[in-house]
Amino acid sequence: MEQINGWRSATLGDGMWAPTVSAQIEKEFIAAFEAAGSPADMAVFTRSEEGELHCKVVAYFSPAAQTLAMRFDAEPCGKPARGGLGLLAGDPRCWAILFPEAKG
Repeated sequence: MEQINGWRSATLGDGMWAPTVSAQIEKEFIAAFEAAGSPADMAVFTRSEEGELHCKVVAYFSPAAQTLAMRFDAEPCGKPARGGLGLLAGDPRCWAILFPEAKG
């Protein structure tokens, strides 16, 4: 299987559906995070973005969360901009590791 070293994203749906999928990602993340030895660079972020009719929630999986990302059919994407991101799952230290260019 080809290994892709990069970020992945998955649309979780609108504000009504996204919490259900977010909860499933969090649940599966905990097990994967612990199994991987709790790496500080393993994280999942979310952000509300403009959709066609409604806002949609998009999850961004860091490169260290690639295996989990593929379980949620996340597609390869570029590194997201930090603005508006919220940490869904992961060690809070991930901010400084994954977004070193952003101060504060």
